[in-house]
Amino acid sequence: MATTRTGTTKEKMELVNASEANIGISSENVQGVATILNRVLADEHVIYIKTRNYHWNVTGTLFDTLHKLFQAQYEELADEIDEIAERSRMIGAPAIGAMSEFLQHTTLTEQTGPAPDALTMVANLVSDHEAVIRNLRRDLRACDEQYDDMGTSDFLTGLMKKHEKMAWFLRSFIEDHS
Repeated sequence: MATTRTGTTKEKMELVNASEANIGISSENVQGVATILNRVLADEHVIYIKTRNYHWNVTGTLFDTLHKLFQAQYEELADEIDEIAERSRMIGAPAIGAMSEFLQHTTLTEQTGPAPDALTMVANLVSDHEAVIRNLRRDLRACDEQYDDMGTSDFLTGLMKKHEKMAWFLRSFIEDHS
């Protein structure tokens, strides 16, 4: 039978300190970046849920096209959500994970009540993606210039480009159907 050693308080503290990221970003700057990443994570969850809701509830002659487009976009958003949370962990900060936290930190508006018509769904998503893009432009500059975290700035640049593409697809759909 193996025995386990609980260790001294000093040994436990050394283990905790060894698990902290030592990546050249001060703990104050990590906290600033973590605040940004948690807000981005919250926004991604709200737009993900809204897109998924629209996927389930779209009706009318545009059903097939929008059902597929919304599915492609919510699947992309799900991947982004994972990457954002992992980025937060990479820099040594926790990622929020409760719906109440997402709603507390988001800059977007949750879709409640009956689903709007198909073109309003698309317009709502365009508006949300464009809001995310504007926020990301500000955030990536802050990560680089204020928090000295070029890695997160680069990460947010890639995320912004993905939202620009999704917004473009949705805007193109509206132009074709207005």
